[in-house]
Amino acid sequence: MSRLLRREDAPPVPARELTAVSADGSRIHVEVHGPDGAPAVVLAHGWTCNTHFWAAQIRDLAVDHRVVAYDQRGHGRTPAVGPEGYSTDALADDLEAVLAAALAPGEQAVLAGHSMGGMTLMAASRRAGLREHAAAVLLCSTGSSRLIAESLVVPMRAGAVRTRMTRAILGARAPLGPVTPVSKRILKYATMGAGSAPERVEACAKIVHACPRAARVAWGHVLAELDLDAGIRELRVPTAVIAGTEDRLTPPVHARALAAALPDCLGLTELAGMGHMTPVEAPEAVTAKIRDLVAGYVTPVTGTVGGSVEEEVV
Repeated sequence: MSRLLRREDAPPVPARELTAVSADGSRIHVEVHGPDGAPAVVLAHGWTCNTHFWAAQIRDLAVDHRVVAYDQRGHGRTPAVGPEGYSTDALADDLEAVLAAALAPGEQAVLAGHSMGGMTLMAASRRAGLREHAAAVLLCSTGSSRLIAESLVVPMRAGAVRTRMTRAILGARAPLGPVTPVSKRILKYATMGAGSAPERVEACAKIVHACPRAARVAWGHVLAELDLDAGIRELRVPTAVIAGTEDRLTPPVHARALAAALPDCLGLTELAGMGHMTPVEAPEAVTAKIRDLVAGYVTPVTGTVGGSVEEEVV
């Protein structure tokens, strides 16, 4: 059988699709996997990714969990917005809309965010929606500030020159083009550990290259100026942190700072040899951590899903 047709390569098929409506009217594509009434998990992907990034977690967890995954604005099947529509407040607005649309009133879930998805949870830390629905949080490969100053993607000594070059990379308008052997080597260097399996590098490359250029650039500018240090101090729910020791985009210094600042940190797990794409590079470890959080903090609640939502039949 062709590798492209293998079950493990195909995106999981959701049980339902929803369209959550955010505060500014943006329509957010939401997928729901797994059985109704099961303990809930909500997954927020990172910059240049989409719901397919969580494929390994969805396949495993949807057997006995209800898994909600959504596309950040401008990514995947969530439409782009105007230049003023990209901000950390927008990330928080969209998350609140998804939680209201996909979860019953008062229902709690484990919220897991990778990279910009983790920043989404920090940005929403003071929001009523997060405080209503978050039983526990998992932050994967993320940071709250100083992203361009701490980045190791540019292989030179820390300082003003490296920071300027990193800023230029985040905001680069050049199209990524098709996935090629060269582009996969570049992506692997920047975002994954040296030992990452070729099929996992290819999976990440296909996802990243599919991100529309305008959204990639707009969010890149937001990340370059990120300051969510106050938000992390307000994330007052049990929170676990995961980081790869070879992460160049958000090096472990960020994860250690998060662990020190979180009001209720459950610990930091550093995955040896892993890069920035931990849910893809180390899917078993990330999924196991989510399962542990569900087992420890989530009690299923039955009820009617609310919020501003349109449902599509799959």
